[in-house]
Amino acid sequence: MGRNLCSLVCVAIFLTLFFEDCNGKRQNHCNPSSCGNIRNISYPFRLKGDPRRCGNRKYELSCENNRTILHLYSGKYFVNSISYTNFTMRIMDTGLQSGICSSLPRHSLTKGNFSVKDPYKLPWFFDAVVFLNCPFRVESPNYLDSSSCINRTNSSDMYSYVVSGRMPVSDLKDSCIIILTVVTSTVDWEEDTEFWNTSFSDIHQGLLRGIEIEWYNIYCGKCFARGADGCSLDSDNKVICYGYYCLGRLTIHYLTASNKVVTTQIETLLLAVMSNLARVALSEIVGDEIDGSKGGPSIYENYRHEILAWIKKICKMIGFILVGRTLCGILCLLVFLVYKFRRRHLSMDCGIEEFLQGQNNLLPIRYSYSEVKKMTKGFREKLGQGGFGSVFKGKLRSGRFVAVKMLGKSKSNGQDFINEVATIGRIHHVNVVHLTGFCAENSRKALIYDFMPNGSLEKYIFPGNDKNMHLSWEKMYEIALGVAHGIEYLHQGCTMQILHFDIKPHNILLDENFNPRISDFGLAKLYPTDDSIVTLTAARGTIGYIAPELFYKNIGGVSYKADVYSFGMLLMEMAGRRKNLNAHAENSSQIYFPKYVYDQLTREDEMEIEDATEEERKIAKKLAVVALWCIQLKPTDRPSMNKVVEMLESATETLQMPLKLSLVPEERTVATSTESST
Repeated sequence: MGRNLCSLVCVAIFLTLFFEDCNGKRQNHCNPSSCGNIRNISYPFRLKGDPRRCGNRKYELSCENNRTILHLYSGKYFVNSISYTNFTMRIMDTGLQSGICSSLPRHSLTKGNFSVKDPYKLPWFFDAVVFLNCPFRVESPNYLDSSSCINRTNSSDMYSYVVSGRMPVSDLKDSCIIILTVVTSTVDWEEDTEFWNTSFSDIHQGLLRGIEIEWYNIYCGKCFARGADGCSLDSDNKVICYGYYCLGRLTIHYLTASNKVVTTQIETLLLAVMSNLARVALSEIVGDEIDGSKGGPSIYENYRHEILAWIKKICKMIGFILVGRTLCGILCLLVFLVYKFRRRHLSMDCGIEEFLQGQNNLLPIRYSYSEVKKMTKGFREKLGQGGFGSVFKGKLRSGRFVAVKMLGKSKSNGQDFINEVATIGRIHHVNVVHLTGFCAENSRKALIYDFMPNGSLEKYIFPGNDKNMHLSWEKMYEIALGVAHGIEYLHQGCTMQILHFDIKPHNILLDENFNPRISDFGLAKLYPTDDSIVTLTAARGTIGYIAPELFYKNIGGVSYKADVYSFGMLLMEMAGRRKNLNAHAENSSQIYFPKYVYDQLTREDEMEIEDATEEERKIAKKLAVVALWCIQLKPTDRPSMNKVVEMLESATETLQMPLKLSLVPEERTVATSTESST
């Protein structure tokens, strides 16, 4: 009886693990919607105003003046067509008008806008077109003169040009200003035809035909759930997951449009083996007539001994493999311990050098100290000073300006330097600062970043009496959304999740167009994407932005929700344009700003803002409400960054206030140490 019960449990586990529902969540079917020339708007798409059960909200479209509209990365685009066969959608910027060559796109759209888990992505092959102004006439075949179409009355001393995105950045003429960069899939020249044989009219016609973007990511949910690195379309328009590992063997899963999983031979063989094991267990429970008719022996019974012998051989083989791997692991552990024992007397510099030597695929360039000294002209122009060291302005030989961070004496044995190189050294995102290079020469350590001419967000949130530091509410909203996209990419867009642990205004840098870039990864940590709870030996971050679970152990484990909390405190300061904690506030109720805002919104449903329009009040309220959700005491009550982005992009009226705002946990089990950033 005990043996039969054990077999039954094994069969139940087997059925649970291996025969999952291949059809996934049941899709809610609705009648197709239509708008203008788009007649079949069906799953995953939905029109704004459709029943909530219809489509996916990430693929929501709107209908304006009988034209289907897509809102993408703060831009507005006409939808010209949708293909449900090859998962594509052709869109066109709403600023373009047929027959009017002076009409230009209103929004920039580049490859940098798209990340791995976004609903839409660019195709493999596309072209880019750059619009720019130059203060002088450029005599170059690479520059198409667009002055005949683009008449700028306020810039009569400027010359308008269009340049192919294929042109290297080094060929950009000095003093020329890039106005707009857009991608297109329709600049249709032959391989043997040069760019200068194309007229601006041809370029404009190509822009009018729009860009085909792909939307098959809706079917990639199972890829990411299984731990895949990404997904793409094969030649038969099936969604294929790549970089997925099962039991140590590389396997590939295909998902068709019906969300059905088709596996390779390796996994099919594994399933067949497990099926035979299950059949043996079932036979021992219910007898010998699983496959046979009543009154005669089954096929299984005839070959029972052969099957059992075959399974025993497999089990023996697996046993040998496990023993071998265990012995190999013990041997490797012994070698590692001996290695650590012999290396413990070496300095921090040797540890950093070993790390760098092991990173053969690093993208940043390694510079010598003399090269760093030369690019900064002897460290002449100092940009700032902090606990980490000093930042100087530099210039590369190509003419590009950079910021050089010279690291001081490290309190963490060089871990801050390793963190920076290991994280931003291998990722690229429009809202994450780019690490151009580094220097590691004996005790001299330097990190070289793209230069951000507008400095940090901190001086714009707390400008004091400097009116030149004032940013509009619309720009504040764009910055908040950009930072949210950047953190979302760090959490979900890489092969390893990157937890920053020091999100604050000082670490948000602004480029020449006030686009935000997340910087300073000295306290960052890398974890596997499937790790929901991480382990830390000490709290880390800046007081005022550190999540409470890093101090109080009883409210929840440390996870990516710590960055969500820090972002919420940043967002609250952007909404109030003041520090969250101000002991010198005029009213005692305003000392802790989040509590004051919560009470104000629950009573009056709006914020007190001087000289603000109704639209600006809505923006401030949206930032505050999202911030209140992000700074919830318990990590489980906070939204993910994916949800935060969705909330920021939604209408203010649709946002609900959190039920409460807890400030202090009931029991205080405080962590023993804190690792801070200055």
